Amino acid sequence: MTNLYLKFSDYTITGPFKRNKLGATSLAVMEEFKSVEDLVGMNVDELVEFLVLHGKNRFDDPETVARSLKKAARSSYRLPESMADSVNLAMASSIRVIRAVQEQLKVLKKAIVDHLATIPQTLDTVPGIGPVFASGILAEVNIPEFQNQQQLAKFSGLAWNQDQSGDFTAKRTRLIQSGNRYLKYYLVEAANSVRVHDPVYAQYYAKKAAEPKQFAEKCALALTARKLARLIFYLLKNNQIYHQEGGIRQENS
Repeated sequence: MTNLYLKFSDYTITGPFKRNKLGATSLAVMEEFKSVEDLVGMNVDELVEFLVLHGKNRFDDPETVARSLKKAARSSYRLPESMADSVNLAMASSIRVIRAVQEQLKVLKKAIVDHLATIPQTLDTVPGIGPVFASGILAEVNIPEFQNQQQLAKFSGLAWNQDQSGDFTAKRTRLIQSGNRYLKYYLVEAANSVRVHDPVYAQYYAKKAAEPKQFAEKCALALTARKLARLIFYLLKNNQIYHQEGGIRQENS
């Protein structure tokens, strides 16, 4: 990213790939264009063809992407020629490493999917929980060990300290420091994904994030993860599948 900033300063700020800098099309742009001048000087139609080819025709409006890319190139500062070759060489080396890692991730993801297919579970019926999140959660949870969802939440570190003295109860409390940090990571990340795909969790997160308190979004995500832990307990404990309309339903098989 440091070398990319030197080569193309506005690429990650105003460019069209700021949310997916390491995608196939983005990496192709970094690799194929030796300088911002090359990008600025390229015909829009040719750039559209380039984007369609490397993006495998996945862009809804490739011309808008092309113009956004050219605009970012025009507003970027120019790298001195004495530095250009060194920066391009460093970036080419980094891109080769990134692509090698991406290929390994594909292999690992396929292995995870294949192994998950052999395990009776219903977590992947929840929108936003794919094979990686499901496998991560299952790797850390032996559901027969938990009598209720509160135990699972505490085990995952998604429980709050009680700050109380006499009639006083603190309005701000912290998450407990104990718990399985790997499970907590998977639950929080899964919750962040589920809230994007499931309207029930999206509404719950939005409601908590709108509350007037410090670190509202962070607290909202932790509470959403706690809500998800409750759901996961019942799905696994009772062999149930999830339905957006009606919550959970008993699996017949």
